[in-house]
Amino acid sequence: MEPRLPSRRISKELPYHNDQGPEGPYQDTSVRFSKSVSRGKPSLEFLNEASPLLSPQRRDDDASPITSGTPADELDYLDGEEQAESKSHWYLFVLTLSIGGLQIAWATEISNGSPYLLSLGMSKALLAIVWIIGPLSGVIVQPYIGIRSDNCRSRFGKRKPFMIGGASATLLSFLALAWTREIVHGVVGFFGADPESHFVQIASICFAIGWVCLLDVSINTVQAGIRAFIVDNAPTHQQEDANAWAGVILGVGSVLGYLSGYVNLPKIMPFFGNTQFKVLSVITCIALGGTVFISCVFVTERDPRHDGPPPANELGVIAFFKQIYTSARRLSPQIRKVCEVQFFNWIGWFPFLFYITTYIGQLHVNPIFRANPNMSPAEIDEAWESATRVGSFALLIFAITSFSSNMLLPFLVVPTYHAPPPLNRADSFQSPISPYRSGNPPTTPSGTPLPMSASMTSFFPPPPSEPSHSRLTRLLSSAQIPWLTLRRAWMLSHLLFALCMASTFFITTPLAATILAGVVGLSWALSLWAPFALISAEISKRDAQARKTGGVNDDQAGVVLGLHNVAISAPQILATLVSSAIFRIAQKGRGEPGDDSVGWVMRFGGLAALMAAYMTSRLREEGTGGEVKGKGNGDIDRGDSDSV
Repeated sequence: MEPRLPSRRISKELPYHNDQGPEGPYQDTSVRFSKSVSRGKPSLEFLNEASPLLSPQRRDDDASPITSGTPADELDYLDGEEQAESKSHWYLFVLTLSIGGLQIAWATEISNGSPYLLSLGMSKALLAIVWIIGPLSGVIVQPYIGIRSDNCRSRFGKRKPFMIGGASATLLSFLALAWTREIVHGVVGFFGADPESHFVQIASICFAIGWVCLLDVSINTVQAGIRAFIVDNAPTHQQEDANAWAGVILGVGSVLGYLSGYVNLPKIMPFFGNTQFKVLSVITCIALGGTVFISCVFVTERDPRHDGPPPANELGVIAFFKQIYTSARRLSPQIRKVCEVQFFNWIGWFPFLFYITTYIGQLHVNPIFRANPNMSPAEIDEAWESATRVGSFALLIFAITSFSSNMLLPFLVVPTYHAPPPLNRADSFQSPISPYRSGNPPTTPSGTPLPMSASMTSFFPPPPSEPSHSRLTRLLSSAQIPWLTLRRAWMLSHLLFALCMASTFFITTPLAATILAGVVGLSWALSLWAPFALISAEISKRDAQARKTGGVNDDQAGVVLGLHNVAISAPQILATLVSSAIFRIAQKGRGEPGDDSVGWVMRFGGLAALMAAYMTSRLREEGTGGEVKGKGNGDIDRGDSDSV
């Protein structure tokens, strides 16, 4: 017999989702409670969360843990919402691990793609056109995949099919691109063509361009899936933590990617290939495939079949752009302003990320060209090869600084949301907390396991003892800077970036430029963390509120993050055009000293960063400790705060 609760506290009991009939297996139960007559309404950060670690409760003789074990005086706190349990740091690590494999794929394409394509005989002008494919595909592909994944009703989840499909296409693209010569030569050789002929060279270039296009589309597909996967499976109050973990793992991927440029990989791993790009492509396939596999196996998504049927209309070209336009108009003020910040932010970052090695290399060759004004083309190439290694070392310092900042900053920034107070420990409704935040006494999941939950329980270690946890909580809390919210930290990072770009007026040595790159790594760390954390928390709140009311959020994580990626990709195209105009005006000959055209491009980026800082100051500041500012009748996002 199920225990009964005091009737004065029960508002409504929702129907059990007992789908043991024709609609499918049992998945979920939910009970809703009203607030106590003696307590006020809880703050909005304590939202209805569906967790992959929550075990389903049986309808028959097994009572819900809330109804059976929670003291009556704690029920009013829920106020009709399921309590969001805190996830362990191991859970957040596994949840975000796949983005590290994705970063290695990006680093391999960006750092080694250009030399490899040039080695096939591709001109620099054609290479510039080829690299525009990435931002263009980001503008179209990610919103499309976002909408498709939002409407997906697969039993495997909304995001996993796109993560697995995109990762598979990425692996195929890397391998085909790396072995372009061998594939083309084998095919044309079958028909008796000369492998060294001009026709074969053109065929190799066209073959490579086709696989680069597929590579960019597939990378954007898996990125759209991974980002939405993180938002869907982390509680609202831990969205900052999850994105901090993502930033840390991105930093590790960047360090590994840039470090590989210093290692003679064919000598170490000849069984993977006889060129640097071949070995890197195989390593990338192992890294991306392995990390996506781990995240998909050890994290269980909510069953999307309980969200109801997807929209019946077919998503054609016109319908797609119409939905994108409608979703863009429906964006909450907070998310819209984050996208506006990102537009100017990426106008600033694009010149730095793509031209910092050239800038440092120019500083390296300037004294060489001044001392030897009549160098031969071969000598100029040799000087620039040495300069490229100097610039690559600066990028490695940049990546290490960014990684270190991603590890440190979450301890210093005041959390926007705190974990909700715990239920009775015996109910086991929580998992261990993230290492970045203070909060609930940690416990481990229990109850009837979901698929894979036995592995999950053994994978996540037991929590520390209470005294050590209390000491850790006090230590982490004392490290936080009271006034440093995530929004303010992001705004300061824009100002720091603008100051560093302005300092290029006074930098004349590669050492000073390398130090500059290291300092900019701090700003990059926040660019990898802050916007995704702010948007993810907003999406998570809205999804939770929609589930609480029994509805479906029209603009879920997929389409919103797709629109956010448009705000990242579109300015890259604009920055490319502006940079090309500056190069046309200010660029000198390849062997001439004193070429400062890249410096002017980076200073242009600094001006855009100032605009991004101003736009960040207009973002609404969430109350520290999870208190959401604003007025209204249940609307989550309303009003702005222009205070800094």
